[in-house]
Amino acid sequence: MELNNVLFEVTDRVARVTLNRPEKLNSFNEGMHRELQQVMDAILADDTVRVLLLTGSGRGFCAGQDLDDRKVLPGEAPVDLGYTLENYYNPLIRTLSTIEMPVICAVNGVAAGAGANIALACDIVIAARSAKFIQAFCKLGLVPDSGGTYILPRLIGRARATAISLLGTPVTAEQALEWGLIWDVVDDDKLPEEADAIAGHFSTQPTKGLAYIKKALRASFDNSLDQQLDLERDYQRAAGLTDDYREGVAAFLEKRQPKFTGK
Repeated sequence: MELNNVLFEVTDRVARVTLNRPEKLNSFNEGMHRELQQVMDAILADDTVRVLLLTGSGRGFCAGQDLDDRKVLPGEAPVDLGYTLENYYNPLIRTLSTIEMPVICAVNGVAAGAGANIALACDIVIAARSAKFIQAFCKLGLVPDSGGTYILPRLIGRARATAISLLGTPVTAEQALEWGLIWDVVDDDKLPEEADAIAGHFSTQPTKGLAYIKKALRASFDNSLDQQLDLERDYQRAAGLTDDYREGVAAFLEKRQPKFTGK
């Protein structure tokens, strides 16, 4: 796999993916999209991976779409932005939302446009204190995409989601934490260490059970209570059949640390 715009490594059951166009604040062009698709396919095919850690290089996480890659010049035909969403952003959001392992995003700087919504599609978002989240679409006459209109109101409510989408007002890391948009804020120099600690924790946990937790929580927004109770029953039945459940019970009874395999 030849990568120029993305850094990728798997160590100790942790897949580390770094958006790597720092001179462009890691904004997306077609090349980075294609490389990230290759990386995600490799992660999905590797049954040793137990957790995904996503971050950016340089002083920003991701500034969204590289407008030089989708610019409209006078006299030229308009660009089909729907094609870009259908073939690149939407598959990425679907993968991040459904992948059967914890996904951590370490937001190391500005996260704007699609970059903000890609971060917020992850399971646990930890941000550097200098980070900002910006729904920049309104400044271009566009609509929040990459799941923004779905994720934002579910995380922070309709009033705040509407205001930041219509105004494009930057949300600081501290505000994001206070509003429940993200999990935690740490000093900039502590971000890699804190993100690695969370990833290291998940690399030893019952991955299959965590996947059922993720699925159940996401389904709860669309289910009735009766439907959710039935779903909990079904997932609990499946989780109870895993090797990790047997190991967890055995470790508890034997008063030792469990050795989960993720199966």
